[in-house]
Amino acid sequence: MRMVDMLTSLIPGAYARSNPRIELADAVVIVTGAARGIGAQVARDFVAAGANVWIGDVDADVAATTAASMPGARSARLDVTDRADWRIFVEAVLAEHGRIDILVNNAGVMPVGPFLDEPTETTDLIVDVNVKGVLNGMSAVLPSMVDAGRGHIVNVASMAGLLPLPGMITYNASKFAAYGASMAARREYDGTGVTVSSILPAAVRTELSSGADLGGVLPTVDPEDVARAIIRTVKTRAARTSVPGWVLPGWMLSDTAVPEPVERVVRELVGHRQAMALDAVKRASYLTRIRRQASDHSRVEPTTVEPTTNSTPTVSKS
Repeated sequence: MRMVDMLTSLIPGAYARSNPRIELADAVVIVTGAARGIGAQVARDFVAAGANVWIGDVDADVAATTAASMPGARSARLDVTDRADWRIFVEAVLAEHGRIDILVNNAGVMPVGPFLDEPTETTDLIVDVNVKGVLNGMSAVLPSMVDAGRGHIVNVASMAGLLPLPGMITYNASKFAAYGASMAARREYDGTGVTVSSILPAAVRTELSSGADLGGVLPTVDPEDVARAIIRTVKTRAARTSVPGWVLPGWMLSDTAVPEPVERVVRELVGHRQAMALDAVKRASYLTRIRRQASDHSRVEPTTVEPTTNSTPTVSKS
């Protein structure tokens, strides 16, 4: 990089301006895990902005119902842990539009509780969905984005990707990994026209956090707050954004400046063990679904045969 380019890159907003602009109107957007929760809100907001939205979710029936409520949205079953599923899904989007402008890797699971009580199938599901799902998604869309010289990937991590909490050992590990992968991919594809941003929400009021009172350490936010932050990155191309915005700088300052003995006392005062004490009744619906998904996932054999180029998913159109 020339010295003049280095100096120019220091100007605020230079990174965003150095990459091709993506207009939300008519943008082609993939949102994973968008049958419900944050993903559904993200899809809804992109549709409202005039984008062509494709919803991918392992719960195909729920995804189809969600897509039907959004004019022009499409949905198809997508197991983010399966690269063959990704190839077929992406081929369908490219066949329809010829490009992919934005990928929102939102799919995620959040079983919490004592680590030693966590079944192996649940551990595998968390790691495969929250980590492999992100890696698979980036791997699936990057070739066409790099060829086009433009594109934007948003990986939904979590403040749990930086702030460790009791009762969330595997979830913490998965979100640390998702955050790290986002930052590494951002550096690796710098200069290609493809940008990668990471979103780090605090506790979000969705089914994932049902029955788990996480508000003591992390402030609670709504899916709408997270969706706005995700869409904002299309303009800013910010490397990382916490929701609320003050949480990330606040945590980084305290993690650097506050001695561990002091932090331990503060954590106990604010009650950082909420994830260890769940409301089983409020969380029953989500846990039932997670157990089903974990069981189904443990029985899935690894894909060994490449999909044919004319393979297409069953697509639902509104």
